Amino acid sequence: MKNTSRLPNLRNLGVALRILIIANFALILGAFILSDGMQTFMYQLTSISTFAQPTLLISLFLLYSGYPLICKLSYAGAIAATFILIALSAAAVHAFFSQFWIFTELPSLARVILYAWVISALTLYYFNLHHRAYSPAVTEARLQALQARIRPHFLFNSLNAVLSLIRDQPKQAETALEDMADLFRVLMAENRELVPLAQEIALCRQYLALEKLRLDERLNVEWLIDEVPPDILIPPLLLQPLIENAVYHGIEPSASGGTITIQIYTKQNEVHLLLKNPCTAHNKHHNGNNMALKNIKERLTLHFDLEASLKSKQLGDTYQVHIILPNQQHKTYAQSYSS
Repeated sequence: MKNTSRLPNLRNLGVALRILIIANFALILGAFILSDGMQTFMYQLTSISTFAQPTLLISLFLLYSGYPLICKLSYAGAIAATFILIALSAAAVHAFFSQFWIFTELPSLARVILYAWVISALTLYYFNLHHRAYSPAVTEARLQALQARIRPHFLFNSLNAVLSLIRDQPKQAETALEDMADLFRVLMAENRELVPLAQEIALCRQYLALEKLRLDERLNVEWLIDEVPPDILIPPLLLQPLIENAVYHGIEPSASGGTITIQIYTKQNEVHLLLKNPCTAHNKHHNGNNMALKNIKERLTLHFDLEASLKSKQLGDTYQVHIILPNQQHKTYAQSYSS
């Protein structure tokens, strides 16, 4: 795809709702400006809405249908295509009302298209500002801060664990070093695009294998992912920071350790990721945990807008994080994985 990242996802429910709200607010404002009283305001609003609402709905339908093609254009081309589709919608509604509806004062087609374009320009400007507020550059900068939570002590502890294996278990030490290399290679890479779920799970397994070297029997992991398609697309480094938090906040403070449960399942058109870990009574690292969750929420907003959510809560001595994503699958990804 070309650089249309500033263009909103026209197939996203949250984007559609925002477009409806902005457009209708503009209609109300226009009716208010043209009115000199409540009765006149209601008349103006009814008259404008009778014409504008069909135009708005048809425009949304055309943009929804044409979004895959619009995405292949440059940003300027995508904006031009959007304005053309909106003009066609306005022209179609204007032609219908001219032929089959009786208006005492039907506005000219040029005026209708101009007004539609003004509202469209305001809407696109809003989404441009929204994109800049949640821009990948800003998000990735915050992500780098979060990735720093692959903390120096984790690196040093892992290296010490590997050193202890080199003499007696050289093969296991070699595998651990390969896992470390793979893990840090992903952390240092640019992470803008969605990745297959199987890739994220493989990364998490490598991370947990390293933590297992030093925590040994204190760390137990339960994977409940048997029936999940491996080609589901999720933001990169979505699970790994949550699992790292579970180790850092739930397993390390406990002398006896505990079990981290990772459950992933699909429900209708949603993907649910549920992670549970033990929760100690006195945890000094809650601020760091909140930072990680806030970071992930911002990334979910960037990728999915209102179609994704993250909720966390403490249930007794268990801490739980529940993420819901829209079910998007990579059609060409066919790699299988074991659970």
